[in-house]
Amino acid sequence: MPGGGGAKTACVTGGNGYIASALVKMLLHKGYAVKTTVRNPEDTQKNANLKELQALGPLEILRADLEEEGSFDEAVAGCDYAFLVAAPVNLTSDNPERDQIEPSVRGTLNVMRSCARAGTVRRVVLTSAASSVCMRPLEVEGHVLDEESWSDLDWVAAEKHPSWGYVVSKVLSEKEALRFAEEHGMSLVIACPVLTVGASPVPEVCASVAASLSMLSGDEAALGMLKGIEKTFGGVPVIDLDDLCRAEVFLAETEAASGRYICSSFTTTIVEIARFLVDKYPQYNADIRNDSGDDELLEKPRVKLSSAKLVKEGFEFRYKTLEEVYQDVAEYGKALGILPH
Repeated sequence: MPGGGGAKTACVTGGNGYIASALVKMLLHKGYAVKTTVRNPEDTQKNANLKELQALGPLEILRADLEEEGSFDEAVAGCDYAFLVAAPVNLTSDNPERDQIEPSVRGTLNVMRSCARAGTVRRVVLTSAASSVCMRPLEVEGHVLDEESWSDLDWVAAEKHPSWGYVVSKVLSEKEALRFAEEHGMSLVIACPVLTVGASPVPEVCASVAASLSMLSGDEAALGMLKGIEKTFGGVPVIDLDDLCRAEVFLAETEAASGRYICSSFTTTIVEIARFLVDKYPQYNADIRNDSGDDELLEKPRVKLSSAKLVKEGFEFRYKTLEEVYQDVAEYGKALGILPH
């Protein structure tokens, strides 16, 4: 799909996802021609938000599947940038190796091979997760982790954290993508976002949004996810969805960018979030709503994930406080049915 008038063209995989849909919208606003992939373009209900985004600019919706070799060839053909956002998530499988880890690595390399064949892609931006950085024994208070840190897969496998397969899949997908890019002379950057909060064009509940609103909604499972993050990350690192999309576009367009980038605006705690929500939304009776184990909650973060590398490249976060991050999340939660109107 040519971007007339010299417009750049970008491919975003998994376009009807929480992050990808917001990224598609941002790219269209910036004047890009966009090609995005979904597994079933005929699913009008699931792709309704993408159809609406077509009003913003040239957006082509194509079929592709991470499990099908070569199915991304058409989507990345002629593109300047490729944003690899689609990834399998299977947290409940009794065989994570088969259902989470292997499909993630295969899918990443499948799209990377399509990018190599296209010959036009200036840069690939892979969306990973901060769990590839910080899942490791952290004994020291005030620990600061940067992009040199990798999750300890032996420790992760031994601990059998509920999402251990997801963590392993992110580490191995990153490492295989880096290896492939080096072998084929491709320019690759990897974004490692933390808990991502904010309104997306997607009218479906994303786990991170449910977690961020769990003390207002009373969703125990979502609160459990938030507590799991604090326990394993040594705090609750947060980024606004808009800032994440801005960071990904920035990393695509910034020639000097290379390697991994932690995308974290600030680190807070469940206690701090609860205090903020009680003050901000008194009508919801915000509460941690779990008497067991609350004494383990942190008063202040033990660990910080540093985005100094991203900031040093020239990126500036716009949403640096809970007030700024939560400004549209409650309304989004109402629209999704997480919170009552």
